[in-house]
Amino acid sequence: MINARTAPVLIVGSGLAGLMTALTLSPQPVLLVTAGSLGLSGSSTLAQGGIAAGIGADDSAALHLADTIAAGDGLCNAAVAAEIIAAGADVIAALEAHGVRFDRKADGSFSLGLEAAHSRHRIVHVDGDATGAGIMRALIAKVLATPSITVMENTRALRLIKQDGRVVGACLENVGPVAARGVVLATGGIGGLYKATTTPLGNLGRGAALAARAGAVLADMEFVQFHPTALAVSAPRLPLVSEAVRGEGAELINDRGERFMADIPGRELAPRDVVARAIGSEIGQGRKVFLDARAALGAGFATRFPGIDALCRQHGIDPSRDAIPVRPATHYHMGRHQDRR
Repeated sequence: MINARTAPVLIVGSGLAGLMTALTLSPQPVLLVTAGSLGLSGSSTLAQGGIAAGIGADDSAALHLADTIAAGDGLCNAAVAAEIIAAGADVIAALEAHGVRFDRKADGSFSLGLEAAHSRHRIVHVDGDATGAGIMRALIAKVLATPSITVMENTRALRLIKQDGRVVGACLENVGPVAARGVVLATGGIGGLYKATTTPLGNLGRGAALAARAGAVLADMEFVQFHPTALAVSAPRLPLVSEAVRGEGAELINDRGERFMADIPGRELAPRDVVARAIGSEIGQGRKVFLDARAALGAGFATRFPGIDALCRQHGIDPSRDAIPVRPATHYHMGRHQDRR
């Protein structure tokens, strides 16, 4: 335990990024504060499809990087992308060391899914389509069992504290100022600002606001990813229908039965922005859009995607018999603090 008024490192946020940072810094003492319950109030638990890593026998970091650069349409920072992708196998190994149990085949190799803009099956997953929940359960348990990590729930960071031009701590709700040699902002995105979102409604960009008010230069804030296939139902937060469903062969059709992606390069597995715009165009012309997994998966849908199957059935949709109504919704924010690279 550490004093709530001082901390060598203060981490704001308890999603996947916050928890992994705390565990990576162990045994260095860390104070981790979260606006809700540990690991359960953010987007990480909701993640379905999995984590992309070029670890298959027919894959490599170089192939993964090439796919990433192509999907980024020329806007990627190639050096940063290469650094992240090269670490893929090590990250998967680290997660397993923390207790995450990824799905494997009978021969012990990883069960790898296929998602949009990937030329290889490289998506590692947990319990079919419950990857986020599986990862977060393991990491939460590990954090709670790590003596060097002090957790403070239901506590917001109100502002960052600066001294001589650098951040030296943060002012916390109902606590006051906390001094820290380092402050990590891992607070999630901005999806809650949008009418249609797959993210928790509390994702309002507070971390970016904290950084900006402290003088950080923000970059790429206009880059907001819209996932093409949120479940088109009446709900404050739209459930996601994972891209991995299209990776298993599901097709996008409109209410005329037309497969409108058929003539677009990549078809259903084109980059997300391409698919989202195509669906948006159909909806803008007054048509409804559906994801049809009946031929590709049929009765096997519930086995491969048990979580999505349950979500659909909550809304009266049987994916083995019915086409799934979908629409784009904001999903991920690429905005960042401008670094030196």
